[in-house]
Amino acid sequence: MSEPPPMKVLVYRHALLTRITHWINLVALTLLLMSGLQIFNAHPALYWGQKSTFAEPWVSMTAVEKGGDMIGVTKIGALQIETTGLLGYSGKPGMREPRGFPSWATAPGYRSLVDGRHWHFFFAWLFVLNGLVYLSANILNGHIRRDLLPTRDQLAPRHLWREVIDHARLRFAKGEAARRYNALQKLAYGGIVLIILPLMVLTGLTMSPAVDAGQPWLPALFGGRQSARTIHFLCAGLIVAFVLVHLAMVLLSGVWNNLRSMITGRYAIEVEGDAQ
Repeated sequence: MSEPPPMKVLVYRHALLTRITHWINLVALTLLLMSGLQIFNAHPALYWGQKSTFAEPWVSMTAVEKGGDMIGVTKIGALQIETTGLLGYSGKPGMREPRGFPSWATAPGYRSLVDGRHWHFFFAWLFVLNGLVYLSANILNGHIRRDLLPTRDQLAPRHLWREVIDHARLRFAKGEAARRYNALQKLAYGGIVLIILPLMVLTGLTMSPAVDAGQPWLPALFGGRQSARTIHFLCAGLIVAFVLVHLAMVLLSGVWNNLRSMITGRYAIEVEGDAQ
C-alpha cells in the first residue's frame, strides 16, 4: 500500500510585532540607503584615517574627459573601471552630469546635501526606535534566545557544511524543519542584527562633529572619522548583499508562502499523511 502524499498545513511562524517591525525596517532601510547615497554624492570618494587625502582615495567615482567626451570612472584601489551612465557620470542621454550615484538611486532624486541629511536623520531615528522595540520585546518573550541563537549542534562544522550544500542545491527545509530557522539563517540574521547594524549606528554617529566633540573615543575606536565613513559605506554594502540574497531565497523557496507568513504570520509546511 502506497503512503499518502504529503499534505500542507499552516503554522504560526511570525508574531504581529515581528511582522510590523519587519515592514517598518524595509521602508527605513530603503530610504536610509537612498538618502545615504545622496549624502555620499556630495563627495563621492572614501578614505582611511582621520582626514581626507584627496589625492589618494581608495574608492572614488568621478567624471573625466576622454576623446572630447565626458565619461564616468570608478576607481577601487589601483583598479579603474569605466562606469558611464551608472557611476560617476549619469543621467538621460544628452542631459548627463557628474554625480557619484544616479538620481534614481538617491533620495531625494535631485541634488541636495541638506535634504539628503534631513531624510537620512529622520529614517535613522525611525530605524533605531523600531530596532529597540523589536529587540526589547523579543528579548523579553524569549524569541531571540529560543529561535534566533544557533544551538551547539547547528554550529558543528559537519552540520554547517551540509546546510551550505543544501542551499547551493536549492534544497529547502520541509516538514518540522521548516518551522524553525536553520543555522545559516540564524548566523546571517545574527550577524546583521548584532554586528552590522550596530556598526552602522556607531559609525554614523562618528561622522557627526557634535558627537565627536562630546565622545572623542568614537573616532579613535574606528581609526578616524574617514575610516568610520568607509566602514559605514561597507556595512551598507553588506546589508544590500544580505537583502539581495534574502530576496533570492524568498523567490526560490516560494514567494506567496513567504509573503503570507510576513503578512498574516501563517506559513505552510508539508507534513506526512494526517500528521498535524
